[in-house]
Amino acid sequence: MYENDNMNSEQNNVYQTSQTMPEMRLNIQPPQKPKKQGGAGKYFKKLLASISFGLCFGLFTGLGLYAVCEGTGVLENISRADEDEIRQVVEEALDDQVGKGWLSSGIETEKPNVQSSSGIDVTQTITAITSDVSEVVEEVMPAMVSIKNEYVQQYSYFGKPMSQTYTSSGSGIIVGENDTELLIATNHHVIEDADKLTVVFIDGSEIEAVWKGSDSEMDLAVIAIPLANLTDEVKGAISIAKLGDSDSLQLGQPVIAIGNALGIGQSVSGGYVSALNRELTMSDGSKGTFIQTDAAINQGNSGGALLNIKGEVIGINSNKIGGELVEGMGFAIPISAAQPILEELMAKVTRTEVADQQGYIGIRLQTVTREDAQRYGMTTGIYVYEVLEDSAASRAGLLHGDIITKFDGTRVESNEELQELLVYYNVEETVELTIMRRNQLGKYEEMKLPITLGEKPAE
Repeated sequence: MYENDNMNSEQNNVYQTSQTMPEMRLNIQPPQKPKKQGGAGKYFKKLLASISFGLCFGLFTGLGLYAVCEGTGVLENISRADEDEIRQVVEEALDDQVGKGWLSSGIETEKPNVQSSSGIDVTQTITAITSDVSEVVEEVMPAMVSIKNEYVQQYSYFGKPMSQTYTSSGSGIIVGENDTELLIATNHHVIEDADKLTVVFIDGSEIEAVWKGSDSEMDLAVIAIPLANLTDEVKGAISIAKLGDSDSLQLGQPVIAIGNALGIGQSVSGGYVSALNRELTMSDGSKGTFIQTDAAINQGNSGGALLNIKGEVIGINSNKIGGELVEGMGFAIPISAAQPILEELMAKVTRTEVADQQGYIGIRLQTVTREDAQRYGMTTGIYVYEVLEDSAASRAGLLHGDIITKFDGTRVESNEELQELLVYYNVEETVELTIMRRNQLGKYEEMKLPITLGEKPAE
């Protein structure tokens, strides 16, 4: 996901050329009679002298007139009148294009010709170019955070099970708050497999966050921090991001990417909208539609904001797409597509891991990969090939051949994803399963089953 190329230089070859002087030949001509002076040559010289005198006279006359006009202020008055009129046109055009005084790279507007007070036609084409986005960044940076994901990886060393703790980094955007929590949007892969999530705010404060909800298919997630855990200093330093409209983007529009690049702290990069509605297939086979930009999006930028020149979030950066395989291209999830999902995740009940009484479904399952789905005409998800007797699954009416696609509203596509969710749910807690079941015509239909989780039997 996350590139350097070396370029080879070419050497120029220098060639030397030589010429051989042609053989000298003696050319003896008979003596010529001297030409008679005067005649046409005499009149031609007089004509050249007259023309030169006229040019000199015109030049000095023009300089004299210019000096008189300059001394009397005539030219100054004309130029100042035109300058004032053109300046007014420029200011009006920039106000129309940018509003609030923001200047953006490549803003150009053209209006019909008008006539100045001096009678000079003025073409009102104004191009405002600037690379200074410091005021935009200063306004939105309090809504940006860095995220640390601490996770434990299990492995075997000469047959002995061992584990090691690792830390990965990503970015997040403060998108709202409720009565008790501060809510932060990020990518699903940024918080995936996390045993501990730590958020770093603009003032350097580090506070632990908890998982609230995620959508692996859209690579979106929401984490939460209890407001009670925020100091007054942190509350005064942060802000909530403004969400824009990605559907109104145009090619070539300037954008700003902010994120925790390489995990060393927040950084800013700029670029343009390179492509819209770019359909891509990820490494796991899933597909999506994204904004493509030439703004640098590196490892750690995932979950950060792609902003328009007004400082509005128009995309959520994802370095999962492309990564080290591409150069000069970044991709972001359009905010207009992400916002409904984020709102749904923000409304979920915040959960913490269950220590002892973790819920149990009671099925044997098989992951349906995208290749399996295409080959057998199925849908991706978790295939139920056995329902255990007297289990929560059997009591809920789950059948052999059903495919579980969502658990409590969260998309699941593998056994690992289901197990990650179950650690947040207690025994006797009722949740909703979304399944696909074949009908009599052999076609899959979506169904929703409430299931009350049971207790895992002793091994």
